Amino acid sequence: MASAVADTGYDTAAIARRWLTDYRAATPATDMLYAAGLDDPAWNAALEELAERAGEDLTSARERAQRHAEDIGTGFRIPGEGEERPWPLSPIPLLIEKAEWQGIAEGVAQRADLLEAILADSYGPQNLVRGGSLPATLLTGSPYFLRPMMGLEPPGGCHLHFVAFDLCRGPSGEWRVLADHLRAPAGAGYALENRLAIARMLGGLQGRLNIERHAPFFAAFREGIAARCRRSDPRIGLLTPGRLTPSYAEQAHLARYLGFLLVEGGDLAVLDDRVYLRTIAGLKRVDALWRRVDPRMIDPLAFDSHSAIGVPGLIDAMAQGEVVIANSPGAGMLEAPAFAAFLPRVCARLTGESLKLANIATWWCGQPRECAEVAADLDNMVIAPAFGVATNVLPGGGAMLGSAMSPETRAALRADFERRPQDYVGQEVVRLSTMPVVSDGRLEARPFTLRVFAARGADGSWHVMPGGFAQIGEKPDARAAVMGEGNWSADVVIHGGEPVAPVTLLQRSDTTQLRRNPGTLPSRVADNLFWLGRYLERGEARLGVIRALLGHSISADSGAALAADTVGRLVGLVVEAGAGPQPDSLGRAHLTRFAEAAMDATDGWYSVRAINRQARAIGAVSRDRLSADMIRLLDAPYPTRGSALDRAGSLQRRYSALAGLSSEHMGRTDAWRFHDLGRRVERAVATVAALRVLGHVEATSDDLSALLDLADSQISYRQRYLTGIARVPVLDLIALDPGNPRGIAFQVAAISAHLEALPRLSDDGLAEPQQAIARELAALVATAHAASFDLDQLYAIGNKLAALSEAVARRYFLHGSEPLRAAGLVVG
Repeated sequence: MASAVADTGYDTAAIARRWLTDYRAATPATDMLYAAGLDDPAWNAALEELAERAGEDLTSARERAQRHAEDIGTGFRIPGEGEERPWPLSPIPLLIEKAEWQGIAEGVAQRADLLEAILADSYGPQNLVRGGSLPATLLTGSPYFLRPMMGLEPPGGCHLHFVAFDLCRGPSGEWRVLADHLRAPAGAGYALENRLAIARMLGGLQGRLNIERHAPFFAAFREGIAARCRRSDPRIGLLTPGRLTPSYAEQAHLARYLGFLLVEGGDLAVLDDRVYLRTIAGLKRVDALWRRVDPRMIDPLAFDSHSAIGVPGLIDAMAQGEVVIANSPGAGMLEAPAFAAFLPRVCARLTGESLKLANIATWWCGQPRECAEVAADLDNMVIAPAFGVATNVLPGGGAMLGSAMSPETRAALRADFERRPQDYVGQEVVRLSTMPVVSDGRLEARPFTLRVFAARGADGSWHVMPGGFAQIGEKPDARAAVMGEGNWSADVVIHGGEPVAPVTLLQRSDTTQLRRNPGTLPSRVADNLFWLGRYLERGEARLGVIRALLGHSISADSGAALAADTVGRLVGLVVEAGAGPQPDSLGRAHLTRFAEAAMDATDGWYSVRAINRQARAIGAVSRDRLSADMIRLLDAPYPTRGSALDRAGSLQRRYSALAGLSSEHMGRTDAWRFHDLGRRVERAVATVAALRVLGHVEATSDDLSALLDLADSQISYRQRYLTGIARVPVLDLIALDPGNPRGIAFQVAAISAHLEALPRLSDDGLAEPQQAIARELAALVATAHAASFDLDQLYAIGNKLAALSEAVARRYFLHGSEPLRAAGLVVG
């Protein structure tokens, strides 16, 4: 690549050759890169592209890949942890030639068809059990066999719509299946995000290798679900358990990419065997749900009655053909490792063929002969739960190497073989092939598994994603790879000799029906955005008071100190808000500690830090509605370095950046209206509180100056009045001037405009309660006069704002207790 030398100063071909030579010298022949050969054009192209971006610094390449993944917003959570981790992406993709991939894709499609046939029989005539191909215990013994699904014909006749399989590559190059994922297959969004990140980093690789694209696969999946709905223009949702699920970030990304609504169980309601979404415009029909919720939790009337995340009546709606659920509840029983022992025989019976992708060898201990074989060859086996759940010997539900068992564990296992042998399987010890990763500044071999995905298209056939993602083990001798501390993922590139069309999920511009309606806004989303706006404004207002106190107490450049009475009133504002206890005195030391606690406290006080935590929690469940920059600011760590005043300044700049993003980068949709509505309500509430404390009849110049500071109106006042600070003009500017963007009148006008623009449930032209209150509030402000403005009027405005907030919640934030048959609520 002569141009690369000229542009970057690096001989990228020489660097790539050196990496390859050094890697092959220390790597076994079973490695993917080693097996391809020193002169393989695909691997050489990938490493040359890497060298062009990072020179000889492989550590820099790894860090750059990680930054791209974080910029996209990729994250995951390990069960039991509260915080998301950044998705660990390797800069080196796994390369698979198209001809080899074709064999994998055919095997995946065959396996998906086979599993569909087994599910149809298991929840139907059960001929496989009757004919002896499957033991009845495999069905009845599985916690994922759901009896309410017996005899239920799923809409469209399909149990499976989207499946995933974990594959491994053996020492001789053959691919085999490690695990099936049918309940709620995760990872397709990570595969998509890996591709986006690697495409940014290795931008020239697409053209050099003719890489197969992911967009056609996702388009086929979307069309496949839509084809099984009764309506021609269906509304499809991705049903998520919520933000604490390990793959919530992936789910949000997929919903946005596919154009699905990201919904939780509380967003949905069943009425007359139809599923509806609670929206700001009433109940909207939902035709299909891509389910990422545990099937036992999705309907408390059909399955687990204790479920708080399900939708009562959902299975009844499915039974009537009114909603497609992908995948059907009960499909997860085939994930049980015990089924792998019978799939070769079942495949031969149902199709007359052998499995194109073989399982790892598995022996179910529920059969006496197989149990004896496992017990006799324990040192060469992996012992796993037969149904994927905890057992007496494997309380965590994970697999264990027989050779690694202590004598006590061996004895307990043999005893359990006597009591409940059906709870266990023995499996061969899998030796994984390796691929290159960057470790300690050089290429090193690490074992990997490959997760592949298949989706049913509109014609019923299976479409296999060209690639997927590789899970890479942390240690060279790992026998399996799962995402965790120190592990990586990698993009999987399918390449060939023919150019690939630049397919996208976007329709051609000349065939797309134009629309300016951004679509349905779920009530929960509106609720979240409204309160995100309120929390951000609340944090900024609280911080403004604290900065005034800090500036007074410790800033050398703050000018004349505020009078003690004014300081006491500022302290009262903070105490009244629950941000901290009354300080022992107004002395400098006590006041500084009080202000710092009101900003940073984590011990139950409603500090700025606590408010930020609330805003961050809302951002975590709003990834599909907020920009990556906004999410990044909300997720940014709370500042801990520097003086209290420095930290306050840092937080203030963050609040300003968030306000700018919402003002200048959010489309003027209903989602933005609710966010801005929350900001306007909270700003008006904070201004009323400040006026009540600092704008009283006997207010001093210090009081009024502090009031102007809190309302960010010092410059406006000084430009308008040159004779000093007086109470009446201050009140007029902050409370009644509709041209002051920080004043009450401006907020009231914005609130009224938002409420007039939001959807109504009736067309009778009459004001709804929230609109009526807003009009009363506007009249109250418009008819007030600064010279006679008093506490009674302030309290009246404050009460109206509280009533308005309640009315908005009752009207738009529909919760489970709302009557579903309210007039005008069901709108289609």
